[in-house]
Amino acid sequence: MMEFAERAPRRRLGVGGPEVPLLALGSWNTWDRMDRDDAAELLRLAVDRGVDLFDVAHYNFGPHAENAQTDVLFGQAVRDAGLAREDYMLCGKLWLWEYPASSFAEQMRVSLDRVGTDRADMVVVGDFMERPDLRAVVTDVAEQVRTGGFAHWGVNNWSAGDVLFACRFAAAEGLVPPSFAQLKYSLVRRSVPEGVPFGTLFTGEGLALQASDVLEGGILAGRLHPERKIGADPGGIRDRIRAVVPEVGRITERFGATPAQLSIAYCLANPAVANVLVGVTRPAQLEDNLAALALCARRGDELRAALAGLWLDRDVVDPSASWGTDAPVRA
Repeated sequence: MMEFAERAPRRRLGVGGPEVPLLALGSWNTWDRMDRDDAAELLRLAVDRGVDLFDVAHYNFGPHAENAQTDVLFGQAVRDAGLAREDYMLCGKLWLWEYPASSFAEQMRVSLDRVGTDRADMVVVGDFMERPDLRAVVTDVAEQVRTGGFAHWGVNNWSAGDVLFACRFAAAEGLVPPSFAQLKYSLVRRSVPEGVPFGTLFTGEGLALQASDVLEGGILAGRLHPERKIGADPGGIRDRIRAVVPEVGRITERFGATPAQLSIAYCLANPAVANVLVGVTRPAQLEDNLAALALCARRGDELRAALAGLWLDRDVVDPSASWGTDAPVRA
């Protein structure tokens, strides 16, 4: 019988970052897939189990110009659940698709208003197609910190070189540097998070890794053709991922776990990882995911060794690349 965690332990989200639970709930296609009462119930359970960090964004920019309501519905669920603002941590997003025409100040105003709160705890500065003026980005983020919009920030799918530039520029100017990188990371997608460029940031700059897309939109859990919109496919390996799902299942059976538990535990066994984003919509899924924490603590090194042969983007995706809509692929 798999052991279940009573409450999620916490790790620091990078040097200077806050203490966060090992599991956090993401928002893309999450809250808008749930009934109102179910969303409130899930929020109450998550906070009770210590999973009190919620990654919530306003999706209406660039390739995500879909006017999603998931952030509005999250705010409604918070109120329905009777949660006070101090009961949970909020991670928002600042998008670079239309920056600087769409300023960070305006993005924060709209985003917080949609959720129904006056502040976030941290934000992720999102990916970009064309490299912006990173000096301006870091300076503008620092201004939002100064005015109380949030206290900490990270990046989403930037290259390691750009993150290093942001860290060094912030240090030179006395500004708040990024403390974490939110990257696609799973037992099949490893090249960027486990590559040397980001490894240097995790060890040398004290940056933390926040793992996203750990189940490849549900494919690694056995839902081979999700009907909902899921993340991009750097390197074009999604069909190869579907092909190895039976092997993931066999390894899962060896560990007496579920595919979700195996995938989460794999990421958490990497010491660079502060936490993993999950997209659960039912209490049973949350409880299942929490069991991955005990699996990682007991057998983390063993399961990483068992999964070593499933690195599918090795020699396909450049470890120094950013993971936006299309990642550079090695020849």
